[in-house]
Amino acid sequence: MTQLKVYNSLSRKKEVFESITPGHVGMYVCGPTVSGESHLGHARPFITFDIVFRYLQYLGYKVRYVRNITDAGHFEEEGREAEDKISKKALLEKLEPMELVQKYTNMYHWAMRAFNNIDPTIEPTATGHIVEQIGMIEKIIADGYAYVANGSVYFDVEKYNDVFSKKGLPYGMLSGRILDDQLDSTRELENRDEKRNHRDFALWKNAAPEHIMRWKSPWGEGFPGWHIECSAMATKYLGAQFDIHGGGMDLQFPHHECEIAQSTVCNHVTPVRYWIHNNMITINGKKMGKSYNNVIKLTELFSGNHPALEQAYHPMTIRFFILQTHYRSTLDFGNDALKAAEKGLKRLWEAYENLDKIQSSAANAADTELDTKCVGLLNEFDEFMNDDFNTAKVLANMFELVPVINGIKDKHINQNALSAGTLKLLKEKMKTFIEGVFGLQNIMEQGNSKIDGVIHLLMEIRKEAKLRKDYVTSDKIRNELTALGVQLKDEKDGSMSYTLA
Repeated sequence: MTQLKVYNSLSRKKEVFESITPGHVGMYVCGPTVSGESHLGHARPFITFDIVFRYLQYLGYKVRYVRNITDAGHFEEEGREAEDKISKKALLEKLEPMELVQKYTNMYHWAMRAFNNIDPTIEPTATGHIVEQIGMIEKIIADGYAYVANGSVYFDVEKYNDVFSKKGLPYGMLSGRILDDQLDSTRELENRDEKRNHRDFALWKNAAPEHIMRWKSPWGEGFPGWHIECSAMATKYLGAQFDIHGGGMDLQFPHHECEIAQSTVCNHVTPVRYWIHNNMITINGKKMGKSYNNVIKLTELFSGNHPALEQAYHPMTIRFFILQTHYRSTLDFGNDALKAAEKGLKRLWEAYENLDKIQSSAANAADTELDTKCVGLLNEFDEFMNDDFNTAKVLANMFELVPVINGIKDKHINQNALSAGTLKLLKEKMKTFIEGVFGLQNIMEQGNSKIDGVIHLLMEIRKEAKLRKDYVTSDKIRNELTALGVQLKDEKDGSMSYTLA
């Protein structure tokens, strides 16, 4: 078997993967900020790194997969006035911040189950690791790479760059951004008068009187900066240096760049061996964004309740569609492409079921050429996955095998065309990769349970809205479900039930 090669965003080339500890892999992936519902853009990294996790296990590695929950703060996009998303959303929804966090964490977990993602080994939360973050900040200050200003703490980017550039570790080495070209691109809650340099980023922020989420620290009451959260949790569970750090390419700068700088100072070693980033998605050729009105929440995607959608799409259709494109390529979502993916998945699964009905034969292969071709296609499954997790090429091979499977089942191809050994290999490989590595499920059998799950989730959201006396949201959910043929009934005991028209 060929060795696993991964594209390392840091070196900008494919490298043979060698874990720090033989037989073991430490992998950290940036998880969601639970200030709102997960959307289509989140689906790609979560499914991509679920495949990486599954394939590493298939190769025999014992994987410690850490994926965090950001439940403290998180900041606005670059160039906009910064704000605490969780506190702001909590005020809008009239919830305690941690009540809001729990609500959207539950919704996130529901979506991960719908996609058939395996749970990470450890799922730490930012609020559960305040002590570790403060400890890391204290080390960075002690080493002279951070300073305190009015109860806030900032990382001194220029000093770091001056010292570590000489060691081949300049600030900007992951994203390729030269420090002098970096303007106001931090995503921090900032007071520019406090900072020595506009490039400096917050490790800790002093909490204003109206700020809800706050913790005691040596510098006063406040809350952690976004970047320090991941460094602290990764260090605690994976050590000073670990094998893989994953996430979307939009996180390369500033988030992952800042992680490298603060972790390197604190732990005296660059934190990650292999940086893996999935590319962005577009919708009908446009970048997903509020200005385009094309931000599609996962509940909308599964129910079809969005202006950009012509129908509801099964979670397995989305998973299959994502696997059809290499994770480092741009992926464009559109109704025609999703419908084609739906048909493709059904066709693949039908052949997979037909394969199970074909009985082994002890006879010699009647068609040596076909037998050899099938073995070659199957052996390439591993070869393609070892080439930077190329799921698209594996699926292409599967579809070359589909007419062979269907032909044997329908007797258009000689029953003895494949040797008993090849038929056994075909069954084993298809099962291992379709269900085990790719995590696909039967779209027909899963359909009713997934729809039921979506409806029950919306019923729970409506119940919460009614308790808050948010009758606008409550009525909207009822009316839109009615339009889709789902009749809600409020029971006397406060519960809800539904019937399909």
